[in-house]
Amino acid sequence: MASRGIGGPAEAMIKVVFFASLREAVGSSEQHHNASSLRELMAALQQSLPEEALSALNAENVRVAVNQGLVEELDGVALKEGDEVAFLPPVTGG
Repeated sequence: MASRGIGGPAEAMIKVVFFASLREAVGSSEQHHNASSLRELMAALQQSLPEEALSALNAENVRVAVNQGLVEELDGVALKEGDEVAFLPPVTGG
């Protein structure tokens, strides 16, 4: 793990998974990023993804799951080495 300075939180390699229409918008089903929190991961995605992919990820009804558990708020979610963050598009049905 890489350190973020003296006394700072350690960054961890996080697996990021995109499903369905989000996978198409991003152009891949999986990426890996270094981050110590969900907010930090979102900042990394802001730097690496094209605008149309960011628009799809930031849509109001996109859900985020960490290790298969849905997250309601992005703030305060710490990440550790090997965690998986998944972005889930809205589910439609008939």
